[in-house]
Amino acid sequence: MKKCLIFVLLMISMLAFGGCGTEQAKNAPLPKLTVGLMPDVDSLPFLIAQEKGYFKEEGVEVELQQYKSAMDRDAALQSGTLDGDVSDMLAVAFAKDGGFDVNVTSFTDGSYKLVAGAEESAKTAKELAGKDVAVSRNTIIEYVTDQILAKDGMTGDSINKVIIPQIPTRLEMLQNGKLAAATLPEPMASIAVHNGCHFVTGSDELGINPGVIMFTAASAKDKKASIQAMYRAYNKAVKYLNETPQDEYMDLVIEKGGFPQASKDALKLPKYHEAALPKTSDVTDCIAWLTGKGLISTSYTYDDIVLDVFSK
Repeated sequence: MKKCLIFVLLMISMLAFGGCGTEQAKNAPLPKLTVGLMPDVDSLPFLIAQEKGYFKEEGVEVELQQYKSAMDRDAALQSGTLDGDVSDMLAVAFAKDGGFDVNVTSFTDGSYKLVAGAEESAKTAKELAGKDVAVSRNTIIEYVTDQILAKDGMTGDSINKVIIPQIPTRLEMLQNGKLAAATLPEPMASIAVHNGCHFVTGSDELGINPGVIMFTAASAKDKKASIQAMYRAYNKAVKYLNETPQDEYMDLVIEKGGFPQASKDALKLPKYHEAALPKTSDVTDCIAWLTGKGLISTSYTYDDIVLDVFSK
């Protein structure tokens, strides 16, 4: 009888401690995320989520690190400084082709636009045939430019591509009349139009969306709960951006996001979307362009690139 009593007491004790352990695990803080941003419209939901305390509300610490060049951002990701970043499909493919495993976890609302100079008469891509158009080589900018040309039955050789990697320099040369046109991301495209240049077409009109958020494969696996919490905060920020007058937060965007002061009056923000997986065509078309140019050695599939972190 005494032995039975001792056994029962031991079982109760184990269950009690087991329950406490489970409860402690449930209440354990989520692992911190470090995310890299660029000074573009894709990054705004992160800036708002941080400023409004949405990350904190969702119980996750997210450190945001700003970069002025994609090269520095990508180097930080591969060095282990970042868990993930706001990026594009080309950067993802280049990383995977170089042996660094990353996953796309959602698309973003970035926009890339072909803008003609103030003195340029061309109103369509076809009318820019043979003229100087500034791009950055083997980047999302050149990809969007080639997609614009293809829609009008043209190739990359139909225009004279002037390679200008630095976006501010590209903008300045366009505004100074030294180029017929240039492909620019936001907010630089809106600034150019505000200063007298004119919009031709862009990724929105083509229905393509190569902007993405990506995480290292290790972070996507080990910090999935943190990433899910981050996206809940991200969606709150999307709601805020879509429902709040732009002038109420543009000072914050300029201060925290590294946007030019001119963007306060010039920039027209997109309608932001809640976090979701990219379209199949946004992945496969980009991969086809890269393999067609011999820039990557593997023709990655959608499942090679995209990871669904939203499912339980």
